[in-house]
Amino acid sequence: MAIIEEEESLLDHLPKTYTKGGLKTMPFIIVNETLEKVASYGLQPNMVIYLMKVYNLEIVTATSLLSMWSALSHGLALLGAFVSDSFLGRFTVVAIGSISSLFGMTILWLTTMVPQLRPSHCDHFEINECDRPTPAQLLVLLFSFGTIALGAGFVRPCSIAFGADQLDNKENPNNKRIVESYFNWYYATIGMSTLAATTLIVYIQDAFGWRIGFGIPAILMFFSVSAFLLGSSMYIKVSASESLFTGFFQVLVASVRKRNIDLHSVNCEDYYHQSSDSEIQALTSSFRCLNKSCIIEDPERDINPDGFASNPWRLCSVEQVVSLKSLLRVVPMWSSNIMVQLSLNQFSFATLQTKTMDRHIFSDFEIPAGSFSVFMVITLVIWIAFYDCALVPIKTRYTGQPGGLSPVLRMGIGLVLSAAAMVLSAITEGIRRGIAIDQKEPQDGPNINMSAMWFVPQYVLLGLADAFNAIGLVEFLYSELPKSMTSFVVAIFTLGMSVSGFFGSVLVNVVDIVTSYGGGVSWLSSNINNGHLDYYYWLLAFLNVVNFLYFLLIICRYNRHEQEVKEKQCEYSTQRA
Repeated sequence: MAIIEEEESLLDHLPKTYTKGGLKTMPFIIVNETLEKVASYGLQPNMVIYLMKVYNLEIVTATSLLSMWSALSHGLALLGAFVSDSFLGRFTVVAIGSISSLFGMTILWLTTMVPQLRPSHCDHFEINECDRPTPAQLLVLLFSFGTIALGAGFVRPCSIAFGADQLDNKENPNNKRIVESYFNWYYATIGMSTLAATTLIVYIQDAFGWRIGFGIPAILMFFSVSAFLLGSSMYIKVSASESLFTGFFQVLVASVRKRNIDLHSVNCEDYYHQSSDSEIQALTSSFRCLNKSCIIEDPERDINPDGFASNPWRLCSVEQVVSLKSLLRVVPMWSSNIMVQLSLNQFSFATLQTKTMDRHIFSDFEIPAGSFSVFMVITLVIWIAFYDCALVPIKTRYTGQPGGLSPVLRMGIGLVLSAAAMVLSAITEGIRRGIAIDQKEPQDGPNINMSAMWFVPQYVLLGLADAFNAIGLVEFLYSELPKSMTSFVVAIFTLGMSVSGFFGSVLVNVVDIVTSYGGGVSWLSSNINNGHLDYYYWLLAFLNVVNFLYFLLIICRYNRHEQEVKEKQCEYSTQRA
């Protein structure tokens, strides 16, 4: 209500001709993003069961496929941001992405209704004798995954910025406050969407089957597209401009072209700044080869009369070089988050584990196996509220220093919690497997005599790991990158999630090949009671420990970099006679 009251009270500040944008567009944008999240997130938790039961895929194949799907969904966010900034604009990209998601979900829904689109039904205990999906059936399935991933990659990085465009009115004295309120409500709806997806949609799939369980996300996506397009005439549609990606490539190309220049013979006046009123930035000695891209070799040839570079692929500005260097400098710290994301993405195995256990919380109700990740989301939300409303004020009161824990410290705590979560996962799975073997229960047989609530602590640890590490990383990126790159932070973070997906797919396949070598039973057997998921979790715990040591090395290097002396303190102005 706060944002509504502020917006309405400030309408008098808007010009009479101001008819587009504003609060009236928010329902269309937020409904579009909310329903897209519910629809797409609702498909993921139980998808491993669908692939194994309906498509007769081995657990390794199914998990690898889902990891690649996740990687593609997050990786395409970079493409969506690039196309939006450089060519089509945010409105067109969000519209294309929404329609693409609807198309993909409709095709996936059809696989539940058209028998020709999937293999014949088979007893899951004899999976080696089941009919495998034909190339055509796999092509349809992968095409649906691909179009959904394309839609997610186009909608998610552009939707929040598109909404901010509608409220960004510089003539409004409270413009900053309104935009901040919009961000808060936007992320609140994302949290509620995730909860709805991992509880309601998953429950419907378990209770009513795949046709209804996949049909509802497709219908929700239809309403998402309709809502967004319905508000088309009211939107402010900002035109595309040059993307940061283009500037980065220009720096690399210009550096290669000028690779023979001797930097020791270059004077301060030889460096090109984009404009006379731009913030003066100094070049550092790190990545010195990139400094060559902003050296003016021939002023008459390289600089136009208006002061701009005649060929931006041969002469770049100091600002562009500083931006690229800032990005390269944070890459090591960013890469330490990949292992945490990999730990968070083990929901496919966890779904199969909890499916064999007693999931009742009441005598007549049990939690769906795919809904246990909700404990991770709840933990994250509760911790963020406690940290922001209680811990930070207490720290400020006793230390006299405003703000909470440093981003780097929070990232380190997150890495430790991630390793602890994997250790707990390994111990819990070892106990679960031992009980299953003692009871001689098959994977899909009756529930073993062990409560699935034993899995809640590891989800709590993973939620805390995400809250500490992910949010700490985002704050670190915001503090280290130039202000011109703040919109790039989400894309960088999303890329980490994409890389973790690809790495997770490779890791699963390598573990399966190595552990089944010589005819042995794979750790990742489709019958998890025969395999050794506990060994796999121990491996992840070890990799998390190695990642933490890597993080400590990064901190040492980062602290040394803080002491780095600027190579040149050149103040160059492009003002020319």
